[in-house]
Amino acid sequence: MGSGQVTDWQGKNVTVAGLGVSGIPAAKVLHGLGAKVTVVNDGDDARARAQAAELEALGITVRLGDGVTLPEGTELVVTAPGWKPDKPLFTAARDAGVDIWGDVELAWRLRGPDAAPWLAVTGTNGKTTTVQMLAEILKAAGLRTAAVGNIGVSLLDAVLGEEQYDVLAVELSSYQLHWAPSLRAHSAAVLNLAPDHLDWHGSMEAYAADKGRIYEGNRVACVYNVADKATEDLVREADVEEGCRAIGFTLGAPAPSQLGVVDGILVDRAFVENRQKSAQELAEVSDVNPPAPHNIANALAAAALARAFGVPPKAVRDGLRAFTPDAHRIAHVADVAGVSYVDDSKATNTHAAEASLAAYESIVWIAGGLAKGAVFEELVTKSAGHLRAAVLMGADRGLIREALARHAPEVPVVDLDRTDTGAMLAAVQEAQRLARPGDTVLLAPACASMDMFANYNQRGDAFAEAVRELGAGA
Repeated sequence: MGSGQVTDWQGKNVTVAGLGVSGIPAAKVLHGLGAKVTVVNDGDDARARAQAAELEALGITVRLGDGVTLPEGTELVVTAPGWKPDKPLFTAARDAGVDIWGDVELAWRLRGPDAAPWLAVTGTNGKTTTVQMLAEILKAAGLRTAAVGNIGVSLLDAVLGEEQYDVLAVELSSYQLHWAPSLRAHSAAVLNLAPDHLDWHGSMEAYAADKGRIYEGNRVACVYNVADKATEDLVREADVEEGCRAIGFTLGAPAPSQLGVVDGILVDRAFVENRQKSAQELAEVSDVNPPAPHNIANALAAAALARAFGVPPKAVRDGLRAFTPDAHRIAHVADVAGVSYVDDSKATNTHAAEASLAAYESIVWIAGGLAKGAVFEELVTKSAGHLRAAVLMGADRGLIREALARHAPEVPVVDLDRTDTGAMLAAVQEAQRLARPGDTVLLAPACASMDMFANYNQRGDAFAEAVRELGAGA
């Protein structure tokens, strides 16, 4: 099918790899366009069978338990983003010269001639928050927009729906970028790079390269993190349109072509008349909710993308003030007996936990869960000065305990060897015992939750419930 726009889908043999949040909409859209769609799926459980029945009723072929074989005559594969690139299905497609697209690529190809441009965001951590901030800033400027992509709102829905948009704020994962070869954003940001999903990508280099795809063909601005040189390196390597600029964001005073912070003010030295000598005030640090360092960085990245799109300074301030963070992202739960309790259950990897731990002076840290192959030496070394004590729980807590013993031996550690439903209450009670007035008890697990909880939301809810019990007894 090459790289051109596909205008005639009638009778095209398209294989959709994977049911689920992206596969089902893709199958329906392609079927509606007249393609002959076959869905292949690894799983063959009750849920998959119910989803298959729904698609088969529309006339779509579904093959359950067969995510390996490429159906004969396939002219295009559209894959769910999570399917690993080394799957036999993809090897067979490549050998046959068949293109492989993700749902993001499909959405990009199906955009109309007057489609809204995309302001795109990726990074190991902070993507969702930054995209939500960006959407609020764009709305404050009076633009019709939505936060879409890896954030829960399907790009296919946004591109093909009735709603007319001026611009889209798009969150993209490394998986989605891997399968989106022709995506060309108006402007894009890589927030940070830290080891994550290496089992999927195969190496840190491959992971970084997929993140860097977001800069390909940018028209106005490639936004990078001054404190994370790897993000700037990706800008240097990108093939962008003539006139596209590299724009940095920093928590320090900005150089020309950067956004940064001066005396508690977010300032722009990139999108101003004389960036050598002048800066534009955008907002105050206190306008950022919460004003933790990594969240200020998110706000600066969002502001850079909005300014690249021509948004006035007042809209940046108004948008940041309107932004409310999602649950379980450094969310203040309560103060009990002079101790602050903060839920950052969303900190499911070491990079996110490090940012969270840097936001508070004196912390009783509740951590642990499924490590997903992570190591904790660097996290503990960087965070040791903030720790009053640690309470560890979950399957891989021993890895964190060993890192603490090596790099912060003076920090008291409670090792909770229990996985029952009362374990979180016990952890919070231990944290209360160890905390002093002025301290923060911080749930920043640095691990996934699935050893004890359905997801990080449930883990955070359990923490908040335990804190409420403390407060009731206080």
